[in-house]
Amino acid sequence: MKITLLAIGKVRGAYGELCADYAKRLTCPFTVRELTAPTQKAENAALLEAVSAKARVILLDERGKDLSSRELATKLEQWQGQAQELVFIIGGADGVTDELRARADFTLGLGRKTWPHKMVRVMLIEQLYRAQQILGGHPYHRD
Repeated sequence: MKITLLAIGKVRGAYGELCADYAKRLTCPFTVRELTAPTQKAENAALLEAVSAKARVILLDERGKDLSSRELATKLEQWQGQAQELVFIIGGADGVTDELRARADFTLGLGRKTWPHKMVRVMLIEQLYRAQQILGGHPYHRD
């Protein structure tokens, strides 16, 4: 299964290094596409345009469902059997439009706190790696 992360803005420096470190550990094809646009409406249009019609879309949002690492691993395993591509979307600082929310097949939260977008990327990619390790029976994750 192919995983794509669509995100508004660029991540460089220490955050970029952490993202790259976890991304290279993933065994599935993984791509990050960084998009920019001048307005929230344009950002959302660019995100929607970048999603293939057949992809399963997971929107990251502070109001989304907060899953444990094991629950996320189980979800990823289910989604793997249902779609050839998973697209995770991290919107811009002003959030996403209702149109983009409606396109999402699942809305994932990383807790009720508001996180900087740079940290969300690192946390998401680490959780994808952690889920991979859980599903593979590796000892990286400890309950």
